[in-house]
Amino acid sequence: MALKAWISAFRLRTLPLALASIGMGSFLAASHGLFRLDVLILAAITTIFLQILSNLANDYGDTVNGADSDHRVGPVRAVQSGSISISAIRNGIILFALLSFFTGLYLLYISVGLTGQVFLFFLLLGVLSIAAAYTYTAGKRPYGYVGLGDLFVLVFFGFVGVMGTYYLHTGGVQPIIILPTLATGLFATAVLNINNIRDIESDRIAGKMSIPARLGRKKAVVYHWFLLITGFICATAYILTLDFEPQHFIYLLSLPLFIRNGIGVQNSTAPGAVDPYLKQLAITCFLFMILFGLSITL
Repeated sequence: MALKAWISAFRLRTLPLALASIGMGSFLAASHGLFRLDVLILAAITTIFLQILSNLANDYGDTVNGADSDHRVGPVRAVQSGSISISAIRNGIILFALLSFFTGLYLLYISVGLTGQVFLFFLLLGVLSIAAAYTYTAGKRPYGYVGLGDLFVLVFFGFVGVMGTYYLHTGGVQPIIILPTLATGLFATAVLNINNIRDIESDRIAGKMSIPARLGRKKAVVYHWFLLITGFICATAYILTLDFEPQHFIYLLSLPLFIRNGIGVQNSTAPGAVDPYLKQLAITCFLFMILFGLSITL
């Protein structure tokens, strides 16, 4: 029972989304002939630890701050339900913070070394990533409660995740990869937006003013379409910079899934009805990464 509670608290359905940014950065590196398997494996492990850390901190923070209450719609959280104690989940947060730090440190060791300005820059990014994972809904001033969650997701799932991984593979960054970086970050932000649309009412009661809580459901759906459409435009813009080859358009196979998600979120007016589209979009983001990667590497 305890193991089942912890697995539930890990929120495994969010892991494909976390891995999408690592995969995108790795595919971009491979398309430029500079892929490293050891970097991919360690970056993926570190990202999984960070995502689990974020999920545990979110479970803890939302319960302490009142967002996970009887008013909330969606999966029951571990601390809220009492299946995991506050002290136990705090220990879990510390454990995964340490795991992500040390695997991240080893990642830097094999890719850029443990000295120099590049190492210090990525070390700072790593520490900031751990801090961001925790302070989204936990701590004295969680940034998710003032509507900054979307910006942080765009930065960490996009720029840090994609461009950071690309640099660790290649030792440099090309400006043009900002386009698939933005696509990945915008799609990840759309996943968070679904979560926040579902929780509009309970978040307002708890004082958690996410973007949907501020905009209302109707405008939040428009915002959702903006994220999906803009992300796909960015991806297409990158493909159009390449030589015209049929295989470069394999990524278009994912388009119907994004359209299905947008329509589903738009039509699911009951808060709980939108929840399945969160998992669907997380998996779609991972599938998009695979298809886009094949488009640029085949």
